[in-house]
Amino acid sequence: MPKETKNEQTLKEFEALFKGLYPQLCVFAHRYINDMDTSKDIVQDIFIKVWEDQIVFKTQSHTTGFFYKAVKNRCLNYLKSSRYKTTEHCDLADLEVYETETFFMSQAVTIETTAVIENAINKLSAKAAQVIRLSIKDYSNKEIADLLAISVNTVKDRKKGAYRKLRGFLGFLFTN
Repeated sequence: MPKETKNEQTLKEFEALFKGLYPQLCVFAHRYINDMDTSKDIVQDIFIKVWEDQIVFKTQSHTTGFFYKAVKNRCLNYLKSSRYKTTEHCDLADLEVYETETFFMSQAVTIETTAVIENAINKLSAKAAQVIRLSIKDYSNKEIADLLAISVNTVKDRKKGAYRKLRGFLGFLFTN
């Protein structure tokens, strides 16, 4: 079996970076421009630019921060564009809010937290994850039981076990 070259390894790392960040960056962009197709285009363009320019990042947090800032800036540029203003009737008050650091940080933290929680839920068994996702959507235990054709006690047991495992998976969020 041939040994991998440096370029192949770099491509694999870049693919892992793309797969890890792309979904949440698309959701983040959507919070600004409210159009998922355009959001996907913006995020893809940024990844292409990073790949073409061979940008190297020092740390994971630097990488994540760079992509969030780049998406934010690209979204703001899109919202300020004359094409968007004439077709979508962009409100200047919205733009002022979108440009604030507070909006940026709240959206980035929300998206990143959601991704961490989703990754933790994905570590649960399929049945427990299903119960937790329905619970997050505000389904009652009875509604979940009816929907999944299981007893209310089974729902409670799966939730109890899932919450215990999630506390273990997400314990790092609660340390001082």
